[in-house]
Amino acid sequence: MGAKEEWQVSCRDIASRRRDMTVFVSQGHIVVTVPPGEAAVLTPLEVGRLRAALRDAVVSASDTDM
Repeated sequence: MGAKEEWQVSCRDIASRRRDMTVFVSQGHIVVTVPPGEAAVLTPLEVGRLRAALRDAVVSASDTDM
């Protein structure tokens, strides 16, 4: 298995504090972690970054299936 790839996406929690979401691949699965016990509030730009991170993770997960 190659190097662990991880993507960070900035967001805010429901109290408007800065937080991060993390996207990574584990054993061919896409894992998204959000602020513990919080809702992630995303701007349109942050949604675009999350989409890009998920797309990259899917490509990375597909490469490990070969």
